[in-house]
Amino acid sequence: MGVLNVTPDSFSDGGQFVSLPAALAHAEAMVAAGADLIDVGGESTRPGAATVSAEEEIQRVVPVITALVKRCPVPLSIDTQKPEVARAALAAGASIVNDIAANREGPAMWDCVREFNAGYVAMHMQGTPQTMQAQPAYKDVVAEVNAFFTDRLAQLHAAGVAWEQVALDPGIGFGKTVAHNVRLLGALGQFRQHGRPLLLGVSRKSFLGALTGVTRPEERLPGALACAALAVGEGVGILRVHDVRETVQAVRVAEAITA
Repeated sequence: MGVLNVTPDSFSDGGQFVSLPAALAHAEAMVAAGADLIDVGGESTRPGAATVSAEEEIQRVVPVITALVKRCPVPLSIDTQKPEVARAALAAGASIVNDIAANREGPAMWDCVREFNAGYVAMHMQGTPQTMQAQPAYKDVVAEVNAFFTDRLAQLHAAGVAWEQVALDPGIGFGKTVAHNVRLLGALGQFRQHGRPLLLGVSRKSFLGALTGVTRPEERLPGALACAALAVGEGVGILRVHDVRETVQAVRVAEAITA
């Protein structure tokens, strides 16, 4: 899953792809490099990021999705926590909702997913992007994320969203300390008990910098590739990444070794 942020303030590539030509060129380059999905986001969810209105988010993502549907041969995902944005993106041609809030806003998001028969990614996050890194705490982070997945899957079933439409994301870096992130990465195989595909997003994140001493997000690729290889061995099926070409190479080698 290649990341396409059409935002001015994302943590590693904010402002690079806000124009339509730049966004389309980047998406096409990621597909050429081996991306199987493109995840379009119109609101930064980095720690402390300012919120934007649904109207602004729609203005950012819908023109990109509308154009990409005609030009890209891979499915498109909308990275949003707002039902209004999800609905507009799905109507424009996206086929997956990547929901970092896992439907905290009530039934509207899941109603939309059901109506469009869309794919849905439920991600675990403690707090909100504005508060999530203010001393996150767990008694047992793996057990609590597992319990969250069990609860969300039951709620999705009750809302009429088909089992086959859902993937799960432990939310690395979303309301977790470095130690929490490392613990979750070491326990990825445990999340397979839910029987759903797992999505993992570690690309360029700050915990990699904390572990390696690398301060610039765009220079954290080696650490992200180590996580990607580990994740493949643990059965993760979707990797959300900025550096598609390099990750595809790492995944192919990891798959050959673990086959």
